[in-house]
Amino acid sequence: MCSLSHHDACVSWYLMVYTQGSQEKKSRWLTCFLCVMCFVFRLHSHCNDPSLDDPIPQEYALYLCPTGHLYNCLQVFWKESKRQCGKNRAHEIFPHITLCDFFTCEDQKVELLYDILKRICNSFAQRFPPTVSLSLHSSTSYLGFFVGDSDANILKEFAVAFSSEASALADCQVKPCLKQLHLTLAHKFCPHHQKTLEQLAKCINPEETCHWVAALYSRDMRFVHYQTLRALFQYKPQNIDELMINTGDFIYVNPTQQSEVSEGWVIGTSHQTGCRGFLPENYTERANESDTWVKHREYAFVPASALFTQSTNEPNVKLNEEVHNPVMSRSVTDVLSLQLSQNTSLRRGVLVMRHGERVDQVFGKSWLQQCLTADGKYYRADLNFPSTLPKRKDNVKHFEHDPPLSSCGVFQSRLIGEALLDQEVTVSYVYSSPALRCIQTAQHILQGLKLDQKVKIRVEPGLFEWTKWEASRVIPNFMTLTELTEASYNIDTSYRGNIPLSSLVPSESYEEYVSRSSAAIKEIVTACPSKGVILIVGHGSSLASFTRPLIGLPARDSNDFAQAVRKIPSLGMCFCEELKEEKKWLMVNPPVKTLTHGANAAFNWRNSVMED
Repeated sequence: MCSLSHHDACVSWYLMVYTQGSQEKKSRWLTCFLCVMCFVFRLHSHCNDPSLDDPIPQEYALYLCPTGHLYNCLQVFWKESKRQCGKNRAHEIFPHITLCDFFTCEDQKVELLYDILKRICNSFAQRFPPTVSLSLHSSTSYLGFFVGDSDANILKEFAVAFSSEASALADCQVKPCLKQLHLTLAHKFCPHHQKTLEQLAKCINPEETCHWVAALYSRDMRFVHYQTLRALFQYKPQNIDELMINTGDFIYVNPTQQSEVSEGWVIGTSHQTGCRGFLPENYTERANESDTWVKHREYAFVPASALFTQSTNEPNVKLNEEVHNPVMSRSVTDVLSLQLSQNTSLRRGVLVMRHGERVDQVFGKSWLQQCLTADGKYYRADLNFPSTLPKRKDNVKHFEHDPPLSSCGVFQSRLIGEALLDQEVTVSYVYSSPALRCIQTAQHILQGLKLDQKVKIRVEPGLFEWTKWEASRVIPNFMTLTELTEASYNIDTSYRGNIPLSSLVPSESYEEYVSRSSAAIKEIVTACPSKGVILIVGHGSSLASFTRPLIGLPARDSNDFAQAVRKIPSLGMCFCEELKEEKKWLMVNPPVKTLTHGANAAFNWRNSVMED
């Protein structure tokens, strides 16, 4: 490995040559110099990578990728299928036909793969079909285009020729794809989404203008089964075991290693630096599996007259990235727009949301002891404590097991309400868990929506979280409807819960909780026939336990359920829309963006400034 300490000498040498050369030489040397410096800076970023000297071969795959109008149509489908039906396995990778699946190759022999690909592509240039025949195929877990037999046979010959030479010359064990060649549109989706996906797929004309590109991609074989995250913000480590990330960085996360990590954090490995450490999960978003792949070489199968030219009518296309200056098929966009406008007019919505930041989430379970005087009076020990506590007839210590929102939690909730107002979301009904933090969240969301005097909060005991998770091992002593009303919460006192408070039992089984949640959401939806959004403010467990039965999915395994819930932040939300004619509900993107912010630790000016 080249020593990083020599980079100053490299710079000096290149500058010396640059100053002594002619103008033409200067231009060539400057280009070379910039390439070298890019390599040096990239090497610098890996100076702390513990695996830098490990002989880790990359995995390579040969794909046939569409470009042009067909690619644009596929991108429209990718976007709409994700919006209407949620993400499925096909969204992890760009549109392609697999010719040779992943295989390993030693670094020093990769150049041979490039030569082989170029040679095979040249030999098949005249035989490649001018248009690839595609026919739509659908099943309960797969949707895609199958390649016609005659065209598939040519593509298989191409794959066999590449694999044979790669195996012989580059010593790679390459297996060509000899089964049904296909271009996947959707894979491993919920069965009840099949009809919607088929309708979207029928809007794609497979005979659209397309230039096919044979492309060689690689990926890091160490992280094949990891999740890939993308950093939304920069994070500077506060402790030695934390990971430095910059906006746009990719992080590999092993789902099996997260069980012992603190709530709100993950442990991952940086794609940019190779370093490993903890990082805040809300600084990231899920990325696609192929976002970290490297495209090494590509060869375009286009008519000879167009091989090195681009029509003024063709858009600039970049694989696996946003399409720049897209020229969409008018038939596709028109049909999709019509379908969307028709669907929108049919829908009710259910917005399930976790409460805002609770005070004990910041100050711990003993928060009440920090802000009670000797005679039991409440005072604000920190600005993030609530300014006052609502009055209740029984002991104030009941707030320990039924904590209120922090001041930040109040701000968060109102901000979400204002965002819903900006998006012109019509909230027709509001249901809340009996927990004070949920009622307060609902109240402040309504204030942000300017509906706090128009829509009343229906307190539903059936929306309370899984009682097994209650630290006190008893059902909290919630504030009564009368107390809530006297504290100026806009409560619907005429509403009687579908599941009585008295029916909640401590330490209920997971099956009992799932059954209760399923019954509660069905009763709520039945009781709210009007168009508009039903807002349900509950707990982290509410997002899965209320939406899955609504869209027809079975409950998750209790261990998987617990792992998913611990990652849901304050005011995390899920949104379901009703397709009334089809008598079903779909999970779609929420109407507003997520709320992300960093921690703000307590500050003591005396200790920080005055002490030496």
